[in-house]
Amino acid sequence: MSGTTPRIEPRATARPDELVRTISESGGIAVKTLIASELVAEALSLRDHAPTAAHALGRAMMGAVLIAVGSAADEADEANVESVQLQFRGDGPLGTLTAIADSRARVRATVQHPDVELRLADGTPDIARAIGQGPLNVVRHRPRWRTPYTGTVPLVSGEIAGDLTLYLTESEQTPSSMGLGVSLGPAMRDVAACGFLVQALPDASDADLSRVEANIAALPSLSRLLEDPVDANALVDRLLEGLGSRERHAMTPRFDCPCSHDRALRTLSLLEEGELAELVENEEDQEIVCDFCGRAYQIQPPEMRKLLEEPRENRS
Repeated sequence: MSGTTPRIEPRATARPDELVRTISESGGIAVKTLIASELVAEALSLRDHAPTAAHALGRAMMGAVLIAVGSAADEADEANVESVQLQFRGDGPLGTLTAIADSRARVRATVQHPDVELRLADGTPDIARAIGQGPLNVVRHRPRWRTPYTGTVPLVSGEIAGDLTLYLTESEQTPSSMGLGVSLGPAMRDVAACGFLVQALPDASDADLSRVEANIAALPSLSRLLEDPVDANALVDRLLEGLGSRERHAMTPRFDCPCSHDRALRTLSLLEEGELAELVENEEDQEIVCDFCGRAYQIQPPEMRKLLEEPRENRS
């Protein structure tokens, strides 16, 4: 982790982080709302990011959490915990943007070029141009599944919420609407972040759909909502106004990176035989830095030598 990365704090007026999920009283509309100011502030404190890259990272993290967190059954045991990986592989200067979350609201994210800064004429971050065009890959997986489910859609808008809405509607056949907002204070010293995901369930009536569409349209921009203290339940109330809600389930999202010394060592195991042999011959420590949290691991020559002695098929 960089010792020079400034500590970034959530906005003093921001509500505590919380994800709330519920369905409308009729059972036709599913809603998840997310306050993630602390989560995004922590992620931005781990590595240096320019403001545009920071906005993209925060939105991708929230989008991953909103998609990953599903039914209450997901919380039962680790064998039922689903993971979702979002990978935006646009041709813009940000490079690849990756966010990984699970159904317990644990999330991590990284952007290939975190120093990218692009602005629109009004001064707001130009995330669409920073990401560019290309594929959005979404991978869902559970430990008990034989193979992960992978869906791919083109990056049409370059806006993260819009492209994730397209993925959910086209690839997963679930009519959806997602909103994601990040607000950064001067010099990125304070952060506010929130988002929502609204989805039509099979029992949704035309009246349900019309009402929730009107409620979404009536929302002010999320950046405007973030100017005032907003909490997850209040956002649910606005999205389901006139529709009512059933029992609400709440979770606290958190940044979670499972990196370790062993994982760092396995990264070296992916090198070609000649490259690994050259590192061993140099008799120098190798530093592996986690792309997600910035933690650095020192791999010593004896460890690399032992790795080189193992059959390649046994190194993974």
